[in-house]
Amino acid sequence: MDDDILSYLNPSQQEAVKYLTGPLLVLAGPGSGKTRVLTYKTAWLIKKGIPPENILLLTFTNKAAEEMRKRIKKLVDVVPSLSGTFHSFCARVLRIEGKALGISPNFLIYDETDQLETVKMAMKEIDVSTSKFKPSSILTLISQAKNELISALEYSQYVQGPFQVIAARVYLTYQRFLKEYQALDFDDLLLETVRLFQKNPDILVKYQNYFDYVLIDEYQDTNYAQYVLTRQLTAKKGNLCVVGDASQAIYGFRGANFRNLLNIKRDFPGIKVISLEQNYRSTQMILDAAYEVIRRNTTHPILKMETENKEGKPVFIYCADDQEKEALFILERIMSSNRPYSDFAVLYRTNTQSRVLEETFLHAGIPYVLVGGLRFYERREIKDCLAYLRLLVNPSDNVSLRRIKKLRKSHLEKFEKFKKKFKKKSLSTLEILDEILKETGYLERFDPKNEEDLGRLENIKELRSVASEFPNLEDFLANVALLTAENLPANSSRIDGKFNALTLMTIHAAKGTEFPVVFMVGMEEGLFPHLKSLINKESIEEERRLCYVGMTRAKEELYLTYTRRRLYFGQYLANPPSRFIIDIPQNLIKFVNNSKFFGKFENDC
Repeated sequence: MDDDILSYLNPSQQEAVKYLTGPLLVLAGPGSGKTRVLTYKTAWLIKKGIPPENILLLTFTNKAAEEMRKRIKKLVDVVPSLSGTFHSFCARVLRIEGKALGISPNFLIYDETDQLETVKMAMKEIDVSTSKFKPSSILTLISQAKNELISALEYSQYVQGPFQVIAARVYLTYQRFLKEYQALDFDDLLLETVRLFQKNPDILVKYQNYFDYVLIDEYQDTNYAQYVLTRQLTAKKGNLCVVGDASQAIYGFRGANFRNLLNIKRDFPGIKVISLEQNYRSTQMILDAAYEVIRRNTTHPILKMETENKEGKPVFIYCADDQEKEALFILERIMSSNRPYSDFAVLYRTNTQSRVLEETFLHAGIPYVLVGGLRFYERREIKDCLAYLRLLVNPSDNVSLRRIKKLRKSHLEKFEKFKKKFKKKSLSTLEILDEILKETGYLERFDPKNEEDLGRLENIKELRSVASEFPNLEDFLANVALLTAENLPANSSRIDGKFNALTLMTIHAAKGTEFPVVFMVGMEEGLFPHLKSLINKESIEEERRLCYVGMTRAKEELYLTYTRRRLYFGQYLANPPSRFIIDIPQNLIKFVNNSKFFGKFENDC
């Protein structure tokens, strides 16, 4: 690759690409071309004589890895053979070297379903009740331990409380089963590779000598195991390039630690730091507004992003009476635009918020794609609850009966008892639903301390919101049936060969995406920032980073919407607007329809 090709890069990008001696930290803000830097740097190394097989390029998703491979091949017509995810790299190492730890080269890799079944078997083996102790919650604790490089034998030294004591026992049996089945789970791939290098210095030196350069994407998303693995591989030559942005670290709940990005400076005292602060995505007004939100964080460096796109619209602020009016406002803006549906994205803090939006777009015939989750009425827990209600109205509904039978036998028995009592009562839909959940013990299936289970419980609470709007049970079920019948395919039309559909997704799922127009809904205290994040500074800072990520998905227009009151989990809430809106100076925002912050300015919205 000749120097003239580097003319496609700005000066900071060029400096990062051409820096070859020693460790390099690239702090890359949103839309700053970090993927371009990694691909060009890899191509530059190859052109400078580094054999492709001696370059290790690591990222977090297969999609991102494939995208980088395509770009590198386009530049230099070859691709590093070891370019992919941390897990794929570790699997490859263990297939070759794992025999040193007694790991068969033909080991199986268990996915989440396999892991959960093995945990259940382990619990049965040691007589631990799966109804009293949720298998998925125990699996979460095991995964967290492995990400911290804590083995099954060591875990009992760290336990706190009776649940973790049980988890420690299950962990031991679970690992014994995995060994018997010659299987590793995803977390084992990292844990065992680190252990392999720790116990076999000769093997570690072999790989340290083999890799001339190690390049890692999204380093703020690494966990402790990945951090240790990075240090192991680069301790000898020190030719490490990590790219990341602490302001976009939003996966703390998965074990990611943005401080790994900061600790690189401690581990490599002479490390070169280059900041990419030129944005190629958003207008300056959007970037300035996002900066005003993120700059209040104090535990990590903040980049001040600049763009040549100095013109642009202010951030639009809209206050609706309730969540239905909020959704209708978004619909009106979309319908009055000449843009294709695919130009728009609606982002929200929790999956439960999709329900009102989905219903609004379904009624209007707007095709949409729901990213990272099922449509509301297709979610397992919602279908379970609806099965109870349908069977109550129509005892001949065999489909609903079969669904309930697939739950524990006791659920059906308790439901049959409830039906006898129900005949003597006249209750609203909400009261019936609450009684069913109470009498059958259905909610006991879920552990509120488990992130996935908490989401399911929140979905059921959102179903209560729908139930409260339809006091008559038959009317409620008819409304649900009509909504599911209106469930139009998201790909009902195409523009230039692409699906023309609106995108709905959580802000977590939006990372790595961009759209001309973005709506961020539910910008209220207790919803965003989420109520559970208000307990400490660290949680609030992660919420602030999440808001920053959401705002910087917008290329041309950004809307932040909130409501005077919101029907949430079956009750009306009247929370003040999010602190993240209030952080933005008035010269960067425009109130739509004369909206004003309630509780902040004199005029209500």
